Amino acid sequence: MQNLDSRPAPYAKDQTQEAAEEERQWEATEVKEADHVPDTMQTPDVPPPTPAKDQFQEELVIRPLHSGDIYASFQFRTMWDTDFLRGISHYRLFPKSLGQVISKFSVRELHISFTQGYWRTMQWGQPFLPSPPGAELWVWFQDTVTDVDGAWKELTNVLSGIFCASLNFIDSTNTVQPSASFKPLGLGNVTDQRFLRYAVLPREIVCTENLTPWKKLLPCGSKAGLAVLMKSEKLFHSSFHSQALHFRPVCQDWKCKSTVWELRQTLNVVFDLHTSGQGKREWSLFKMFSRTLTEACPLASSSKVYVDVTDNPQGELFELSPTTPLLSQAVVLGDRRTYSVYDLTNQATFGQTRSLNMLLRWRAAESGYIHYQPSKDRLRPHLLEMLVQLPPNSVTEVTMQFERALLKWTEYTPDPNHGFYVGSSVISALVPSVVAMDTNSTRECPLFSSFFPCKEESSYFMRVYTEPLLVNLPTPDFSMPYNVICLTCTVVAVGYGSLYNLLTRTFQVEEPSPGLAKRLANIIRRLRGVPLL
Repeated sequence: MQNLDSRPAPYAKDQTQEAAEEERQWEATEVKEADHVPDTMQTPDVPPPTPAKDQFQEELVIRPLHSGDIYASFQFRTMWDTDFLRGISHYRLFPKSLGQVISKFSVRELHISFTQGYWRTMQWGQPFLPSPPGAELWVWFQDTVTDVDGAWKELTNVLSGIFCASLNFIDSTNTVQPSASFKPLGLGNVTDQRFLRYAVLPREIVCTENLTPWKKLLPCGSKAGLAVLMKSEKLFHSSFHSQALHFRPVCQDWKCKSTVWELRQTLNVVFDLHTSGQGKREWSLFKMFSRTLTEACPLASSSKVYVDVTDNPQGELFELSPTTPLLSQAVVLGDRRTYSVYDLTNQATFGQTRSLNMLLRWRAAESGYIHYQPSKDRLRPHLLEMLVQLPPNSVTEVTMQFERALLKWTEYTPDPNHGFYVGSSVISALVPSVVAMDTNSTRECPLFSSFFPCKEESSYFMRVYTEPLLVNLPTPDFSMPYNVICLTCTVVAVGYGSLYNLLTRTFQVEEPSPGLAKRLANIIRRLRGVPLL
């Protein structure tokens, strides 16, 4: 592809389509096979623009999904021509905390990811960088490491402190040595699985404590560049969130005569159209991240934003503003894709407002309206409203996924094992009328005719209720509280009753009654005037 016009002429909407196409210019990138977005992880085929000791690049790829959701993928790449095994005393762009770990444990490749949610391939297609739910870690050590298990154990403990994660729970019970699936992604001849360790923690909870140290590894942190969009409040209220870090050696030039170390930090997030509270397919940087872009990272040699416009070649599906004449093409996952490119290093990209807030607005008016209001525990229930047009003699099925949860013991019904009822669904419809409706309300007619108020002459309005839904929730064993109550009452009654009886009873000493012989003797002695016995 050649640069057809190097002038940054704006794209005027009022011009004809032919004139608009002539004003567009193509970025000088070569179409290549890749398993990622432009400037992908297959970097041995992509040389750096200028040979430098270290350099930093950042990019954001935005792809509208067919489901109405939107996929945002951040990538930050730091390349450094150095030797970690000899020890490094000065760091400029590469994070020192990670470089010291790599030097100490002789790490050749390190791949770690923290993912919250599950990637829905049927609705979203293939992800740029797949990752399992939870935490995943796999490391290739240098062939000079003698005690790989010991280095692996110490490395997991150190990484646990760096990323504030539960990686210290990785031990021999959840560590494996794959022989085929996790080959080295970088260069080198280390392919002996004895130097490979892999572990996954599927129950790892990803939160702000994991994202904050991950952002601190960036040269500009979250103060400038694309990282300013990474607001935790927005990222973690999404359908899918995955942050990863990849360290490996790559080629420095086309002939691969020398290698450099590459640190690639990625952040992938899918924003759901309905849970975001929007009733229409309209996205912008501010709606997704609550922030806009004002500048590139000053330490970045390249800072770009790519918007996938492959399915929108003539702008008939959605409108992208502000428009950019710069386009780029790449083969991603076996498919040729076209991207609108925003170069943040060019001050003209931000316009007069000195702020970039890209907006994607779908042109076609949708009929598939969906209003979804999530519930809040013990405050409000779920609410889902959909406006659909059903063809005759058809069956429409609406399904919802839910998670079972335990309630407080005071919130259970008297018969919890029977289940809990969910209220009836409401279906409001305009049904075509067989005959013309009479809209004259002053005319005398039967009362039952007012049960179906008229919307228009050719249809009438009606409301249908479904039967309640019975849902079985997990219930505790209520016999245990009964047994505890009985045992407690018994212990209290026996213990307290005995103690109370001892404290309140009055004791008296009584003389025992004399025997018959003694009484007869006392009678005789009394008659004789002798003292009694």
